[in-house]
Amino acid sequence: MLLAVNFPSWLKPEIIPGLPLRWYGLMYIVAFAIAYLLFKKQVKERNFPMSEEDLSSLFVWGILGLILGARVFYGFFYEINYSNAFSVFQIFSPFRDGRFVGFQGMSYHGGVIGCILGIIFFTIRKKFDFREIGDMLAASIPLGYTFGRLGNFINGELYGRISTGPFAMIFPQGGIHPSHRHYQAIITEAERLGLDVIPGEVFNPPRHPSQLYEALFEGVILWLVIWLLRKKNPFKGFLITLYIAGYGLVRFFIEYFREPDSAMGYRIEFVRNDLPPALGHPLFSFSQGQILCFAMIVIGIIWAFIAYRQPNREAVYIYPDKNEAKDREEKAAERKRRRKLRKQLR
Repeated sequence: MLLAVNFPSWLKPEIIPGLPLRWYGLMYIVAFAIAYLLFKKQVKERNFPMSEEDLSSLFVWGILGLILGARVFYGFFYEINYSNAFSVFQIFSPFRDGRFVGFQGMSYHGGVIGCILGIIFFTIRKKFDFREIGDMLAASIPLGYTFGRLGNFINGELYGRISTGPFAMIFPQGGIHPSHRHYQAIITEAERLGLDVIPGEVFNPPRHPSQLYEALFEGVILWLVIWLLRKKNPFKGFLITLYIAGYGLVRFFIEYFREPDSAMGYRIEFVRNDLPPALGHPLFSFSQGQILCFAMIVIGIIWAFIAYRQPNREAVYIYPDKNEAKDREEKAAERKRRRKLRKQLR
């Protein structure tokens, strides 16, 4: 077989075997903590008029919306069996066949929608400018998102297509059973590529570690770009556009390295072909993830036009201290009073 990296055998989804504590859940907590600390840093460096209580309330609403949106979206678009009405209630159940499995199915796009709704509710209730809150969140979230994808990697899920490249990895759950409808075509191609194959047995080929690609490009690199531009924001709401459209663009291309869900395949195929999804992603065939990412790019561009046309669009990088502002107002009033008195004396 060609050289490939084996998935670390010591890496298990459970933190402590036998207990319902999983690395994936811990990664979510780490992601929220990082986003919170980065947001708090921006509030302090900008002297933004937000109390600790308001900051905590913002994250409660945002996280609540994110989790609900991510779970509901995944349930309705990827998991639910519409012929079974009971399956709707299973979206909110962490148990399967009497076992605790947690909420393993979460949709990023649903999480974005839910989080935005939660933030909108908060900003309306507290009378904050959604554009400013959104910009600071856009500069905080991507780095935390990195850990969400690391959680997927630890679970050995969301792996990519078959690859013979230098970064290819053999995942424990990436095997292809002989009953797979594309099994023979995959075996034939694997033999041509020089991979060791035993026909009629489960074939576990090396694959793209697409979770790590996403962690790097959608997380670290996208965050770094937005973070460096946070003090060069041309108008309020610009960083929101940069995050939504930027994520959509990066994820759209990374989807070419991922294997689409076997039950869904490609939603749009402009040029039909018989290539199994595990082997290659045709240029003009698009998965559901790519369609949703394209929608994010369009929404991000539309939002840029909307935000730019709003009143008071100039970004404020440092807010004046309330006490200093009050002192300036009192001094200005005192100067005005003295000028008026001098005029009277004349």
